[in-house]
Amino acid sequence: MALKLEAGTKLVAATHNPGKVPEIAALLDGRFEILTAGQLGLPEPDETEASFVGNALLKARHAADLSGHIALADDSGLSVTALDGAPGIFSARWAGPTKDFALAMDKVAERIEATGTENYSAWFTSALAVAWPNGPAVVVEGRVDGTLVFPGRGTRGFGYDPIFMPDGHDLTFGEMEPAAKDAMSHRARAFAKLKAALFD
Repeated sequence: MALKLEAGTKLVAATHNPGKVPEIAALLDGRFEILTAGQLGLPEPDETEASFVGNALLKARHAADLSGHIALADDSGLSVTALDGAPGIFSARWAGPTKDFALAMDKVAERIEATGTENYSAWFTSALAVAWPNGPAVVVEGRVDGTLVFPGRGTRGFGYDPIFMPDGHDLTFGEMEPAAKDAMSHRARAFAKLKAALFD
């Protein structure tokens, strides 16, 4: 039996970041009623897996099993070629307990400088998992490649967006109109795969 998501279904987004809800709703074409793990008072699980896919699946299963609803989770981050793929799954942790991404971007710049490299290539990954309570799950992954620019440019987006310029563009994610970023971001690519897998 093919797994499908019916329009109007209640979906729990496994996030405690209310800012992510409008983005998720837009990427899912407004087809679903979206609640967050934060709104439902669900605890955040420890992200103990070694990959984006593993952590997305862990978060989706946790939210689905605790809430009794189908749950959607994403795990995403920035990987830098010169840093052997770091910060990777630790992207949020590099921003520290206060989620200070200015600090995290400085750390990336310092670490690249310390290598003496002139290679500023990097990529963003987004893994998305949808899990049914005590049931099956679907996981997909999207990626966008680009180059890092220092100092960062632009105030849009979030996280590492101001230092990431996707290949073929001369604006950073921090400078792009949200619609332009949403048309080609790692998350958009992952959502396109998810829709192909789960929508009629």
